[in-house]
Amino acid sequence: MVELKSRSTTPHLEKYYARRASEYEKVYEKPERQLELAWLKTRVPELLRGRTVLEVACGTGYWTQFIAKEARQVYACDINEPVLEIAREKALPASKVHFFRADAVSLDGVPAGCNAAFAGFWWSHVKNDDLSRFVANLGARLERGSQVVVLDNCYVEGSSTPISRRDEDGNTYQRRLLSTGEEYEVLKNFPTHGELADAVRPIAREARLESLQYYWLLVFTLR
Repeated sequence: MVELKSRSTTPHLEKYYARRASEYEKVYEKPERQLELAWLKTRVPELLRGRTVLEVACGTGYWTQFIAKEARQVYACDINEPVLEIAREKALPASKVHFFRADAVSLDGVPAGCNAAFAGFWWSHVKNDDLSRFVANLGARLERGSQVVVLDNCYVEGSSTPISRRDEDGNTYQRRLLSTGEEYEVLKNFPTHGELADAVRPIAREARLESLQYYWLLVFTLR
């Protein structure tokens, strides 16, 4: 296992997801989202076929199990041991899928040699002030010409959790209630198309956005 070399830059988010580990995948059960999720479960692995993939903030390995069907190798990291424990219980080939602990912004300890990356529902949890650092770190740890796939939520009234507040830096937050009754305020940003393009411009040779009703998929190639 790779040693964790830095502290989390999002300690409140880390605590929330550690506490939520056992109910992490319930978000994928919303009936109105099933058609889009079915398409994404085919589309994301297709984009990463034959590649050595770094998966950022893999959580319980929900997307890892689909990526592994087409990828050459998957190195999946998360800062939370409770979600990694669940991920390791999935029936995935140990010779092909490697789970390890690492901070998803600094990416310290990420192995060299990956020529692709996937970040599922992580971008929206990065503070605006940290986004350029995350993008730069990601670009620095991948091979030139790597394919990067970012998947995240669109805000849809009536389906998405309402925004509870916006801070002075433009970050937005939601109030999340766990089955235990515990309530957390969670950072959840919903970037515009222009903001996404601006964020990846320093490292991307080309980029495209595939927009659905409930999700967006950003695909770009590193310079």
